[in-house]
Amino acid sequence: MLDRDGYRPNVGIIICNDKNQVFWGKRVREHSWQFPQGGIKSGETPEQAMFRELMEETGLKPEHVRILGRTRDWLRYDVPTHWVRREWRGTYKGQKQIWFLLRLVGRECDVSLRASNHPEFDAWRWNDYWAPLEAVIEFKRGVYEHALSELARFLHPVPRQRQNPRPQRQANAT
Repeated sequence: MLDRDGYRPNVGIIICNDKNQVFWGKRVREHSWQFPQGGIKSGETPEQAMFRELMEETGLKPEHVRILGRTRDWLRYDVPTHWVRREWRGTYKGQKQIWFLLRLVGRECDVSLRASNHPEFDAWRWNDYWAPLEAVIEFKRGVYEHALSELARFLHPVPRQRQNPRPQRQANAT
């Protein structure tokens, strides 16, 4: 399901513990780490998709988490052409995501990476809120930074900004 601009509706999920550390999952058979995420199916709301993806990827149920906040608008990233399936090239641009910030209210032992028949992750860990975004695949980093920045206000105390923020783009003087 793509929107008219070629973006697939998706949810991103940031799970934090009581120390405001965030859950990172390691992609199966890869050396990349990311937050849980997944597509929104036809007829699903972003919240319904978030709870479905949460269960599929982490084994956590709604009673294991509390929603702290979500992004106001869709955040988009483009997928490099060489990562796009041939049959989708020309129509698929990337993902548009609503991000949710959740607090784990269950126990760490409630996490089960084998909750579905097709696990996304083969390991997980807690990281500082502003963990190095260099661990995330490059084309997703901007969206991760935007989501973390927007959602930090829902945490108390609010995590400090990244120590080495990405340089701001300079507007061309005309």
